[in-house]
This record gives sequence, C-alpha cells and structure tokens, in this order.
Amino acid sequence: MGGGTSIREAVGGPVADMCRHRSIAHGEQLARHARQRPDLPALSFGDRTLTYAELDRRVNRLARTLSAMGAGAGDRVAVLMHNRLEVVESYFAVMRLGAIAVPVNFRMVAPEVRYILSDSGAKVLIVDGESTDLVRQCLAGDGDEQATDPVAVLVVEGDPSAVGPVAVAYEEALDPDESPVGVPVGDHDPAFIMYTSGTTGRPKGAVLTHLNLAMNSFNCLIVQGVADDSEVWYSGLPLFHIGGLNGILIYLTVGGHSIITPSGDFNAAEAVAAMGRERVTACYFVPTQWKEICGLPGIGDRNLALRRISWGASAAPPSVLEAMAKAFPGVPNFNMFGQTEMSSVTCVLRGEDAIRKMGSVGRPVPNLEVRLVGRDGTEVGPGEVGEIVYRGPTVMRGYWNNPEATREAFQGGWFHSGDLCTVDEDGFYRVVDRAKDMIISGGENIYCAEVEAVIDAHSKVSEVAVVGAWHPKWVETPVAFVVPADPADPPTEQEIIAHCRERLASYKKPTRVIVARSVPRTATGKIQKFLLRERLSTGQD
Repeated sequence: MGGGTSIREAVGGPVADMCRHRSIAHGEQLARHARQRPDLPALSFGDRTLTYAELDRRVNRLARTLSAMGAGAGDRVAVLMHNRLEVVESYFAVMRLGAIAVPVNFRMVAPEVRYILSDSGAKVLIVDGESTDLVRQCLAGDGDEQATDPVAVLVVEGDPSAVGPVAVAYEEALDPDESPVGVPVGDHDPAFIMYTSGTTGRPKGAVLTHLNLAMNSFNCLIVQGVADDSEVWYSGLPLFHIGGLNGILIYLTVGGHSIITPSGDFNAAEAVAAMGRERVTACYFVPTQWKEICGLPGIGDRNLALRRISWGASAAPPSVLEAMAKAFPGVPNFNMFGQTEMSSVTCVLRGEDAIRKMGSVGRPVPNLEVRLVGRDGTEVGPGEVGEIVYRGPTVMRGYWNNPEATREAFQGGWFHSGDLCTVDEDGFYRVVDRAKDMIISGGENIYCAEVEAVIDAHSKVSEVAVVGAWHPKWVETPVAFVVPADPADPPTEQEIIAHCRERLASYKKPTRVIVARSVPRTATGKIQKFLLRERLSTGQD
C-alpha cells in the first residue's frame, strides 16, 4: 500500500471502519464496556454513580459540545477541577475527539495556571465553580502579567458570569445527541499533556499518547493480578495527577468500579470507613497517608475486602512499611514507582517481596528496557550508583513546546529519569536519590535519601527533608529541615547531629538542623526541595 494509498482506498470502507474498533485507546475501551456491561457501575462520587452505559453517553454528548466549540484532533482542552465525575467525563470526551487533555492543578495560583494555558495553547477550558475566580484572573491578566488568550470555558456547577462572556454552563451546554462521534483516533496520537509537578521549578508538559497510557494500564494489570469487573478501586490521589488518572484507567480496562474521592484534607478514618462500605478491593495512598491509616485504633481488625494495597509518589520510611505489613497482614503490598514522563509506572515491588526487599522499588514492569548509567553514559555494574534510563512503549513522546528539554532527556536514545539508583544481584532497584538532589561535599557524594532515612528514625522527628547548602570549606554540606513529632518538645540540632554521627560517616551528617512546622509538598506528597533551597539562599532560616 505505497504511494500514499489509504487503508480505505486499498481494502475498502468496511475494513477501514474496523480500524477504530481495533484500537486499544481507553476511549474505545469505554465504548466496548458500554456495549458489553452497560449496567455495571463505572464511577461513583458521593451519592452519584454512573454505569458504563451512562458514562459513555455523557462522554459522547460532551465530545459533541467540545467539537461545536472548535476543539478537534490535536487541539488542547484544559481541565481545572477538583475531584468529581465530570473530570473523568472530560478526559474521555477529549480523547474521543482525538484532542489532547491538559489537566491543571487547582491548587495553583493565577500566574502558574496562566503559564500552562499559554504554553499548551488550550482552546477550551473546563472548570468547576470552586475555581471560577482563579480562571477569571487568568483570562483578565493581573498587573504586569499578560492576559491569557481568550478560550471557550465550560463551568461545572458554578456561575459562568463569574468567568466572563466566554463561559457557559457545562450541563446546559451538553449536546442532546448521545450517539458515538465516530472520530478515528490513532493509538500513537497524543492523548494528554501532563505538566510535571514542579519539584525542581517551572513545570514541563510531558506528551503522553493513547498507546503510552494503555500499555501502562496493561503493565499494572499484569504485575498486580487485576483480573475482572468485580474490582473496586479507591485512591487518595487528585485526578489532575498521573497517578490519579491511571488508577481510573487501569480499573476501567477490566470493567471495574472506581470510587472518586473528594479533594481536600485527607481524613484517614473516613477513608477506611468508605473502603469498608464500598467493599473496596484495591487502594493507593502516598506514604504520609498510609502512616495515618496505620495509626488508626484497631485498623488490623477491620472487615475490609482488600485484595491489594499500593503506594508511591515519594519514598516510604521503613517504619511506614512495617506498619502497613502489621495492619494488613496477608494483603499484597505494592510499591508503584515511576514518573509522569513514563506514563507512569516503571518498577513494581510485588507483595511477596515487600518485606524481603524492603526499601527497594522492585523490578521493571513488562515491556520496558532499563539500564543504570554513569555521568559519561556508560552502564554501571551491580551495587554501583547510576542514573536509571528507560526505553519502551510507555516512554512519552517528548516535552510540549520544549525541544531543548526533550533532547536533553533522550540522550543516547534512552529516556533519562533523573533518579539515581543501584541494582542488586536479584535485579531489584533501589533509589538512592534524585540526581539534582545529590550533594557533593569535599568531593564525596552524599545522597539525601540516606541521611533522611537516618533522621526519620529519631523518636522526636515526624518528617525530614535534607538539601545541600553552600559551605566555605566543603563547597556544599547537608542541611536538615525537621518537623518535630511533638512541637512542644522539638529535637535540638545537637541531638540530630549526634544521632547521625552514630549511624553515618561523619561527612554525611548535617551541618545545620532547622526545626520547621512543615515541609513544602506538591499535591501528591512530593517534597519541593527547590523551595527549601530558596529559603536558605534568601536567608529566611
């Protein structure tokens, strides 16, 4: 079929029409479930539940609305909402059109949101009533800030006039036609631009394809043994985050039921009560949330239906892993390790290895090649520290609008993660630190994660973050930000340094300890160390 001949021209219309139904894209998977299991629950939020047929029809209606607003194949549609059913509806409607969804963190301030809307070139924005004031600021501009180019705005459960004349009410705007839109969407077409969480500064937009996301779902299904439509999923992650999105996609792949949790302050008791009430079979929380859950009185005696539990987003101290094993004996515990640019899971520590290989992030998922390389790009051996690099079908296409960052990330034909790791003789990887967080003090490498693990074990410490700071003799030395377990009895600098001196080589101990109320984190629990470095450089501490 050379010479630019299309499939339709070469083999006829009926075969060409089959191409869409061969797709592994999640938009087509939803349509299949709507035909095969129309009455099973797909999504729940609060007292609302949508079956697969209901969700599919609402997605078709919204896709037609977005099309009428000018969004088509390759156009970007930004979604700025707290967790709710309409977030998932929006994502699937955008995918159905062959457009590109751009999730936006609702916790951002106007200049940050304005940057993402401008960088992505979003043609339509879908927003909830709680965020209309933020959007109005973005569209109007503020002082010296340039206003975002006008976009069409759909407002969910809010007043469109609070945004401006470009806004209309979401529910009223839904097209009455529930029939499929019939837009051909290629598996290799972009599906999402996921902006990185900004732990090191201004976010970059990772372009993920339909194939990327589908392969990530399949990989997770395989390694966790997720099998059928009896599954009920519960996550403590926001839906603008790759982990929150993927939880829905993974369990939708098998026709399971996903419970969407409200955004806002996490309440461990309420989460466990909901998991019992809904007979949840699988859940995901970040380590700080698991710490609260495991601390609930009588947690091990609850009548839960859990088949597996999982965690990720940041490192879990050994004390948290031990608490999880004690609270949920016999329930497989999975560490899901990865990053946005990898769609996202790259390594999994399976339940049977959770205790034996505690502290490891596990082995690579199927369909992925993994290496550890030194600064010169050559592969390092077992036990040596190197940057973990990847190849495979879950690797992003690149960074949106940022060819320089894309070239840097794909040196040598592999995606460079920025994570420094070691691998043992059994093929289990262990994260030592982020490459950008490693401290070089007097020519010696110091890994912040190692120092943090030691300080976290101190009885007076609740949380800790270690960063490098300039030193007149050693160039750089560790500084520890410590959140006390009891604010009325915080640890002294001398106590922490003495504790480290007994457990670490002398050059690794912090030269300064700062007691803080909290450490800055992203919405998914990752510590924003660049903000701590800024505090040190500006003399705020």
